[in-house]
Amino acid sequence: MKRNIAVILAGGVGSRLGMSTPKQFFKVAGKMVVEHTVDVFERNQHIDEIAIVANPMLISDFENIVLRNKWHKVKKILKGGKERYDSSLSAIQAYANQDVNLIFHDAVRPLVSQRIVNDVIDALSSHRAIDVAIPSADTIIEVDGNNCITSIPDRSRLRRGQTPQAFDRQVIADAYERALKDPEFKTTDDCGVVRKYTDEPVFVVRGEESNMKLTYREDTYMLDKLFQLKNTKPENTEHVSDVFRDKVAVVFGGSYGIGKYVVDMLRESGATVFSYSRSENKVDVAQRDSVAKAMIDAHEAAGHIDYVVCTAGVLNKEPLATMDYETIQNAIQTNYLGTVNVALEAYPYLKQTEGKLIFFTSSSYTRGRAFYSIYSSTKAAIVNFVQAVAQEWDGDGIKINCINPERTKTPMRQQNFGIEPDDSLLMPERVAEATLQTLASDCTGQVIDVRRQKD
Repeated sequence: MKRNIAVILAGGVGSRLGMSTPKQFFKVAGKMVVEHTVDVFERNQHIDEIAIVANPMLISDFENIVLRNKWHKVKKILKGGKERYDSSLSAIQAYANQDVNLIFHDAVRPLVSQRIVNDVIDALSSHRAIDVAIPSADTIIEVDGNNCITSIPDRSRLRRGQTPQAFDRQVIADAYERALKDPEFKTTDDCGVVRKYTDEPVFVVRGEESNMKLTYREDTYMLDKLFQLKNTKPENTEHVSDVFRDKVAVVFGGSYGIGKYVVDMLRESGATVFSYSRSENKVDVAQRDSVAKAMIDAHEAAGHIDYVVCTAGVLNKEPLATMDYETIQNAIQTNYLGTVNVALEAYPYLKQTEGKLIFFTSSSYTRGRAFYSIYSSTKAAIVNFVQAVAQEWDGDGIKINCINPERTKTPMRQQNFGIEPDDSLLMPERVAEATLQTLASDCTGQVIDVRRQKD
């Protein structure tokens, strides 16, 4: 049986992204884009070997990345060239005289699914050239040199190409051998080379919209959001509870609302949980000494701490001019300074276990609104704090994320809004479920949106 070689094309410099570092090194969900990409093929049971094709100036960087991730399937780090097709040729030559399938994939498509990879490999059993594509949602027009339309192809037959693109090595080698003899040769696409220079049919596997390519700066925001969606819906959701057996969690604000559901669900999943709040045991996150003592007590009792969750917060729905200064101070100290206190005191314990830390923001953080000036601004500060500290603590193995639930049925909300229809609110258990799913994921620096499931 032919061996399947995944070729990760990572030779780009990211000029269109407008960043000082190559786009494959852009960080999202706690890892570089290329790390997410290689992980997909490392985990796939049908991939026998991985080769990374890199800019010659970055070979040592990729060697360090491979060592840090302890990838077992990465056997070659090859030098790319000036053009896109030079990277393909590098892999074709590296596996010369070997009867293998070469599966080329852009390093900057980190959300390729296992379904796509499996379908491509399945198709290789009956075809020798494979592309991945999705239907075009837009009308495509063809223009001449004067920017005038010359034709409008039938959209129903058009597809937008993605990767992987996979080939019997001999097929793609023969195609390039002929192409390079053509003085008019131009291409950015391996399937296009096979299509133009051989009679080999190219079979198309269905792609996915989420299998996007990081090209422009605007793509970074979309990629970030797609990783949020992915990480709140893990592939093995039914086994999420297995993650928490024999783990130790500390929950601040665990006596009611979302925090109480988090405490209960973690305990039901086999975790040892220490719950702290002002009403339950006089632990005030606004006071660093109070947080420090709670962490010391939990560590002494359990021996280690794997997770810290802080749901503590206060909401005073009132115009700024009519709020007394003590109320303002209390809100800032609890909502924001409390976040800083919990992070600082959790750090040494989570560094030991490479643990995880979760804070909570509010959907109002994206835009300040009347009557919410202090609450919204402190919640916006939490988002920025999480994103910054996630980068600072990445080298320590600590994952830190922020849950952003929409309007949720909690005692704090009821105190400010009174009775509201249940179907207009998110239930706190749904937020707690998303919190556990985030704890079970490997993402970091993310704002995890939690929304009602609409019929």
